[in-house]
Amino acid sequence: MQWEWASSSIEAEADVPDRALVIVPTYNECENIRRLIATVLVQDARIDILVVDDGSPDGTGTLMDEIVAQNDRVHVIHRARKLGLGTAYIAGFRWALERDYAVVLEMDADFSHDPVHLPQFLLAIEDADMVLGSRYQQGRVTVVNWPIARLILSYCANVYARAVTGLPVWDATGGFKCFRRSVLEAIDLDRVRSNGYAFQIEMSFRAWKRNFRIAEIPIVFVDRTEGTSKMSNSIVREAVWMVWRLRWWSLRGTI
Repeated sequence: MQWEWASSSIEAEADVPDRALVIVPTYNECENIRRLIATVLVQDARIDILVVDDGSPDGTGTLMDEIVAQNDRVHVIHRARKLGLGTAYIAGFRWALERDYAVVLEMDADFSHDPVHLPQFLLAIEDADMVLGSRYQQGRVTVVNWPIARLILSYCANVYARAVTGLPVWDATGGFKCFRRSVLEAIDLDRVRSNGYAFQIEMSFRAWKRNFRIAEIPIVFVDRTEGTSKMSNSIVREAVWMVWRLRWWSLRGTI
């Protein structure tokens, strides 16, 4: 199967941007965050990192303050309590748009998204408006250490999302992705409704409906070895229903 991408309505810049921001939401990631930040920053001197911490009781926020004081490429937003993945990214997007970042990336804090892929994103964004890190590109599965039941659920969720929305991507639910600034400026962030993993589907869908060019690059996804997963039944339920809402909003022309 081959996807054909719509051409962008906004002319893409010719060169790799001077500044890029990696946004990492955290909740109880004290075991991972220092090593993650160090690994991200060595990938490219143009990359800064913003951690959005949801009042982690394990001390992640306090540790972040120490790291920020030592490195001007590291930034943190403190939120009083656990408010969810989607709102964390929205807060990060707004922070980035208030500054001069040309590219904004999303990634998890638990090393399931390997920072070594970051240079590939910066290269791919030269010829795209949004780049998705795909675990299932061309139907090939590149997931390590997941229980088979969770792998089947994830793969089928992507098939389901494509079927309902028409979104032409292999990995609609993945959270390792890269946006040009122009994409985030074109999407009305106040109207984004998803807060769990459906947030990833919604952001990609809204970009696609605005005729931005979407590319996918293969990544290897490795299940976390430290900390605990944030997946829950409520997150799954939100994703099941959100794809139908996206389809309905699109038919009504209100997306």
